[in-house]
Amino acid sequence: MKGPAALLVATAVTLAVTAAIAGHEFPVYPSYYPHEIRIQTVAPADAPGLLSKSGIHAYVGSGVQFGASLPDSIGAVDSLGSFIVVRVNPASPVARDEASTCAVARTVVREIAAHPGEVKVHPYPVTPLHGDYLYHADLAEAAKSRLLDDSVGASIHHLRLRATGAAAERLARREWLAPQGAWDAAIEEVSAAQLLAEASTRLNGWLGPPWLKAGWFQAALLFGPDVEGSPERNRAKADLVRLQAGAYDGAVERINLERDLVRSLAAGCRTTIAGYTLKREYVSTEYSAGIENIGFDSIAGLESPLFIRTVKLKDFPWNGWLSLGVDGPPAAAWNPVAGFSDGFGRLMWSTLADPALLPAPYDAGWIFNRISDVQGSAGR
Repeated sequence: MKGPAALLVATAVTLAVTAAIAGHEFPVYPSYYPHEIRIQTVAPADAPGLLSKSGIHAYVGSGVQFGASLPDSIGAVDSLGSFIVVRVNPASPVARDEASTCAVARTVVREIAAHPGEVKVHPYPVTPLHGDYLYHADLAEAAKSRLLDDSVGASIHHLRLRATGAAAERLARREWLAPQGAWDAAIEEVSAAQLLAEASTRLNGWLGPPWLKAGWFQAALLFGPDVEGSPERNRAKADLVRLQAGAYDGAVERINLERDLVRSLAAGCRTTIAGYTLKREYVSTEYSAGIENIGFDSIAGLESPLFIRTVKLKDFPWNGWLSLGVDGPPAAAWNPVAGFSDGFGRLMWSTLADPALLPAPYDAGWIFNRISDVQGSAGR
């Protein structure tokens, strides 16, 4: 009996090992892409109720208020919301020369810094949310000391201000507001998502330009109207041309060009970056009806192809029915050549288009849309 028993045990072990190897599961899932995605316009005031009962799984947009505490079934993601820009009026009598112009800009930035809250005071166009911030960290600290250190330069006791944007209006001192007539400086709120949307191209599986998320490129967009004229601006224009043409030898020269570009753009005080705001977006993380595995972009937030390609419904191993709310109705043409240029359209195009590369979520570079076995090369 010992012989047959030993044979039976050996056979069982062999079958068990064979069954474990022959399972139908893939070692890596290509995507959790939902097979049905619904995008609907939802007013910010209605979003909390819909999210709490999983009527929508995520709200792509800002302006949602949950009160003092966030429910356990709701998650939040933060991304770059807007830049706060201070522009000095060249016709102002208190901005007669470079020194007085800098005094005006310094006064406004210090006034903003004296009332901390929704704005992160950061007087440099490349923020910690940009993937290339480490290349600019020392320049950002120097700019902060130059504008906020009380021992550096004097402030002005009274100014006439204009404010554009909700955050800018809350930041301006009430008694200084001059919505009509002469003005000395303006505080403007520039949406980061809109800034990138106007500079990006989405066509035929291609998303670009390649430097879309780089801090130096966004700095060039912010200072764009002031690029011409002074020697610093002319140097900035030349550096920008070289960066976009790839006319540099290696990473060290490229990084130095990027630093020089931003330094030239930020020279002077006619246009000054005072700081930035964060955009908070909400998702349902309810135990069974919510979503998980959420990827988002440090600049665009949930309005990104990465979110659509990583989001997974909890009650499905993969696929499922995803419902999204957005903060504005469709207003642009529905075609990939001249349309999909509003928030609704960009999100819809993210679900329809199939680019080879996607913006890296926390970097200035790119990642593959699909799994790929790419062999590295030491050549350029």
